[in-house]
Amino acid sequence: MKIKMNHRKNLEWFYSLTSNLLNMIIRPYIHKIDGMHNIPKDKPFIVAANHASYIDDFIITTFIIKYTKKKTNIFVNSRYFINDTFGKILNNLGGIAVDVYISISSDKKRKQTNERAFKKAVDGLKKGELFAIFPEGGRSEEGIIKKAKTGVARVALVSKVPVIPVGIKGSYQVMPKGAIFPRFKRLDVVFGKPMVFDKYYGKEKDYKTLRKVTTLIMKNIAELTGQKYNY
Repeated sequence: MKIKMNHRKNLEWFYSLTSNLLNMIIRPYIHKIDGMHNIPKDKPFIVAANHASYIDDFIITTFIIKYTKKKTNIFVNSRYFINDTFGKILNNLGGIAVDVYISISSDKKRKQTNERAFKKAVDGLKKGELFAIFPEGGRSEEGIIKKAKTGVARVALVSKVPVIPVGIKGSYQVMPKGAIFPRFKRLDVVFGKPMVFDKYYGKEKDYKTLRKVTTLIMKNIAELTGQKYNY
C-alpha cells in the first residue's frame, strides 16, 4: 500500500511539474483565451477541438489542467508509444494510444487498440477525470476543418457527460503540418458552451445518431474558429 501511495504521489508531482513547464512554453504563443467560464469545475466533461498543429495537443491539455486541476486524458497516435521511455511519459500525462491509419493487414489490431482506448476514455470520465479529443482524427493539411470521425459522439453518449467545443484559431500558422519548429505567431483559443446530448443516450450503436451528434459538435467548433462545417 505504501509503495502504491508513493508511486501515485510521484505521478502527481510529475504531472504537475510537466503541466507547469508546458504552460511556460505555450504561453508566449497565446494571444487571447475566451470562454474559460464555460468549463465546468464540478463534474467530468469532454473537450473537443479542431486540429491543425502539433501545438494543439499542448494548448488543450495545459489550459484545462491549469484551470480544473484534474487529470486530462487524450487520444494520441499509437506510433508515439513505440519508444518505451516516451510511451511511459505519454501514459503518465494521460495519453491514450489509438491507431489512426487503416490497413488490411492490421485492421483487427487497430480495432482492438481503439476499443481499449475507448474504454480507457470512458472509465476515466466515470472516475471524474477529463477527456480531450480532436474529432478530425489528425491534423488538417491546410488548417481548414475536415470531416470528423464519430468517436467523440460515442464517448459522449456512453459516458453521459457534456462536451465542451473548442475553437483554436491560428495554430496552423504557428506550426503547420510538416514543420519541425514553431514560428513565433500568436493564436486564439475559444471555449464554447457545454453541449449535452441526453436525448440521444442509449443510441450509441446507431451510426446515424453518432454522425448527427458529431456534426452538431463540429458545427460548434467550426463557428468558434470562424469557419463552416459542411460535411
